[in-house]
Amino acid sequence: MSTITLEDVAGTLRTARQQGRPVAAPTETWPALDADAAFAVQKINVDMAVSNGDRLVGYKLGNIAKVMQDAFGLDQPDYGHLLASTFAYEGTTLERGRFIEPFVELEPAFVLRRHLRGPNATVADVVNAIEFAMPAIEIIDSRVKDWAIGLPDTLADNGSTGAVILGGTPRRITDLDLRDTRGVLRFNDREVIAGSTRNILGNPLAAVAWLVNRLAEYGVEFQPGQVILPGSCLQAVPMNDAGRWSGTFEGWGTVEFDVSA
Repeated sequence: MSTITLEDVAGTLRTARQQGRPVAAPTETWPALDADAAFAVQKINVDMAVSNGDRLVGYKLGNIAKVMQDAFGLDQPDYGHLLASTFAYEGTTLERGRFIEPFVELEPAFVLRRHLRGPNATVADVVNAIEFAMPAIEIIDSRVKDWAIGLPDTLADNGSTGAVILGGTPRRITDLDLRDTRGVLRFNDREVIAGSTRNILGNPLAAVAWLVNRLAEYGVEFQPGQVILPGSCLQAVPMNDAGRWSGTFEGWGTVEFDVSA
């Protein structure tokens, strides 16, 4: 695809995000869009956000759990950049109207103390690079109408990012059982869904290794201090109504936020 066409795709998605109005899937309008071109589109909009004062603070992996792939009709993971503007403080209120069709996910978040780069990064490299882990909620949201997405569509849309809330209980990963920790999402104190960190590619450390090796193909290196989201441990839940959401990893901690109508 030509540079001009990539800029067209990026501009369409950027406008949809700014206006909160969904658009047709990019692959419907630009059928030649493949995963590599879509990642280039993603980077165009990230670079523009950074040039306008935003900050790159990490990377995310999405749709790694089979329940997520089944829910959104994908057969492989997606990935995106994390910008500081997408992070919200725990305990604050988010307006439902700032999103198009949002879903809530519970996942661990990792903060790095060392550089991490593929190819051929192992789980041992990941363990050595992580400073600590935190409970996190990611709100995913798509600029594509009705979430009618293929892989290039969600990649062009920066992995369908919406917002990220980090919890206040950082832990060393040696103090956690990341292979099998139960996670629960609650809305207004009612359990909505539960899952386990083993759903994240066996364990979320393996998911981070997968992500760093995949992004190495684009010359990406994870930096100290960056946040890495390895994906949800349970199926995402629609965020339609006003109220309080909480996500808990048993034996670890809870992260909460409110939604206003």
